[in-house]
Amino acid sequence: MPAPTLSNPDAAWLRARFSIDRGAQPVRTATGASVAETPLRPASVLIPVIEREAGLTVLFTRRTAHLQAHAGQISFPGGGAEPSDASSIETALRETQEEIGLHPRQVEVLGTLEDHPTVTGYLVTPVVGLVSPPFELRLDEFEVAEIFEVPLVFLLDPANHRRDSMIREGRRRDFDAVPYGPHYIWGATAAMLLQFHAYLSSNG
Repeated sequence: MPAPTLSNPDAAWLRARFSIDRGAQPVRTATGASVAETPLRPASVLIPVIEREAGLTVLFTRRTAHLQAHAGQISFPGGGAEPSDASSIETALRETQEEIGLHPRQVEVLGTLEDHPTVTGYLVTPVVGLVSPPFELRLDEFEVAEIFEVPLVFLLDPANHRRDSMIREGRRRDFDAVPYGPHYIWGATAAMLLQFHAYLSSNG
C-alpha cells in the first residue's frame, strides 16, 4: 500500500501534519465583497474529518432556507462565540453539538487554521477535528436542513477548486467554490477548504 500523501490521506498522516506549526497563507476573501467594519465578532466552525473504512471524509451541513444569514448554503457546523466559551475550540465544539448533536468527547481536535473574516461581520476560526464512528447525530431542525459527507481526497484535489463570480448590487464578486455533485460549496466555507489544503500541502 502506498504511503499516505495529500492524494491518499489517512488519520495518522493528518495527525502528523498538525504535529508542528506549518503555517499557511491566509484565507482569501471574496473579491468585490466588503468585509464588515471592525470589530468583527469572534466565531468558530468545526471541520469534522470522519474516519470511514473507505477513506477520510468531511462532514458538511446545509442550512435551512428560512434563516436570515446564509439561508440554504453549505457550511461547517459552528457559530458565534459565547462569553462562557473558554476558547475558539470550545466554541466550535459547543456549536457543533448544538447543531448536529456530535458530542465533544467524540472529536479529536488536531488544531486550528488561520482566522477568516466574513462579509457578515464575523472572524471565524476553523477548528480541524477527527471523528471516529460509530456516533449518533441529532440535527437542530431549525438551523440544519441536512448533513452530508465528501471524500477528503476530493476536497484536497486542486482540480476540484474553482474561482467563480456573480453580479451583486451592480458589482462583480469573485469567490472560491468546490462543487460536489448536487452540493455547491462556495464562499467562506470553500475558502476555508482551500486554506485547509494550503496548510496540509505546505512544507513548513
